[in-house]
Amino acid sequence: MYAVIKTGGKQYRVQKDDILEVATLEGKAGDTISLGEILMLGTDGKATIGSPFVSGASVSATLLAHKKTDKVIVFKKKRRQNYRRKNGHRQNVTVVKITEIKA
Repeated sequence: MYAVIKTGGKQYRVQKDDILEVATLEGKAGDTISLGEILMLGTDGKATIGSPFVSGASVSATLLAHKKTDKVIVFKKKRRQNYRRKNGHRQNVTVVKITEIKA
C-alpha cells in the first residue's frame, strides 16, 4: 500500500518504513505525528483519488531528526563591473519515517 501526501507545499509518494526529508515540522525527535493531507491511496492495482483529499485517510510518521541540508553556493557576478557576491544557504529539514498508512 502506498499514499501520496502533501506537506510543506510538496507532494511525496510514501510507503510503510520509508524515510524522507520534508520541510521543517514542529515536534521533537521521537514524536509521532499524523499527516492528514492524503491526495491518493493505492494498493495492488486500485487507486483512490481524493478531491482534493481522501476522507478518513491518514499517515502516521515518527520524527527522527531536525537537520540542515547540504550547502548551496549562490554566486553573482557582473562582468567588467568588479561586482562579485558569494553567499551560501542551508535549508532546515525534518527527517521522518513513515510508520503506518490508514485507509
